[in-house]
Amino acid sequence: MDQKKPETIETERLLLRGFTLEDAGGLYEYARNPNVGPHGGWKPHENIEESRKIIEDLFLEKYHIWAMVDKKSEKVIGSIGYEEDTKRPETGCMELGYAMAEDLWGKGLMTEAAGTLIRYGFASMGLPMISIYHNPVNHRSKRVIEKCGFH
Repeated sequence: MDQKKPETIETERLLLRGFTLEDAGGLYEYARNPNVGPHGGWKPHENIEESRKIIEDLFLEKYHIWAMVDKKSEKVIGSIGYEEDTKRPETGCMELGYAMAEDLWGKGLMTEAAGTLIRYGFASMGLPMISIYHNPVNHRSKRVIEKCGFH
């Protein structure tokens, strides 16, 4: 498998870096929570092997998926990345998606990560357009989107 790693990006409180198989425990820790996955359209992870398989089959194959690592604890606390926006397939638009541990919601960490990756997407990736969607019941995600200048 020819694995491509995204560039490592540092923010004030986070390290955004490519996933490794060793991150399965960190991914499982937040992805098993029934309040996290359904907001993003996926079911909670049932075991650490499922998290490892998702890293192996999805995250390692995609160049623009970052692990969100808390600098203080050095723990994986979320994921953020770009995929082709299937609602705008002819435009080159990429969709920014994200998920994070519930105990860290409301602390501005996702806004910090998303804002950084939006700037990176335009400046370093040369994206012509970026979209972000949220589940209508996910008011916190809506707030992240608004703070990043999307409406």
